[in-house]
Amino acid sequence: MQELLKVAMPKGRIYKQASKLFREAGLAIPDDADDSRKLIIQVPEANMEFIMAKPVDVPTYVEYGVADIGVVGKDVLMEENRDVYELLDLGIARCRMSVIALPDWQPVINPRVATKYPNVASQYFREQGQQVEVIKLNGSIELAPMIGLADRIVDMVETGSTIRENGLKEYEQIFSITSRLIANRVSYRMKNNAIQALCDRLQPAIAAATAGAGK
Repeated sequence: MQELLKVAMPKGRIYKQASKLFREAGLAIPDDADDSRKLIIQVPEANMEFIMAKPVDVPTYVEYGVADIGVVGKDVLMEENRDVYELLDLGIARCRMSVIALPDWQPVINPRVATKYPNVASQYFREQGQQVEVIKLNGSIELAPMIGLADRIVDMVETGSTIRENGLKEYEQIFSITSRLIANRVSYRMKNNAIQALCDRLQPAIAAATAGAGK
């Protein structure tokens, strides 16, 4: 009998796209599990148990082994820097991490940069040889340059409509973001057959979805 896999899964957009991909790989995954108030959802048909988590917590659950595997955006992986295996690029929830500011932004000495991703922002500007003051915010990052809190922001951009509607401009792209399948290091050894079987099923579905998106 195949081993049960505990999967840390974020609610919302990533769950919708990941569950669709899992179903295309032949796994009996419900598409509405994230509509439930349950935090742990049994999916016996697929030998899985979903731990419904906030995206930022997924790598923590996987690193500490309460989940064997997880689905998480590359942005969270880069920010959290957790000790996990990155197994597959699922190619879903595509967006990008960018530097954003008002259209009339001008370089200043030691500018303030607001972001939900202080580690990502600090590393990027350090690599650019720029000294900045990073301010961590948890929501409505676009407000920061509008009210004078920060000179620039670092944030995720999907369509760009939010920044345009708020009179902001995307200046630089730092990296592209997609969701990844990650694994706990011990689970990857102890449940290797089940995890590898999942990867083998997902890869053709990922390839098909990527090819379809490119048309």
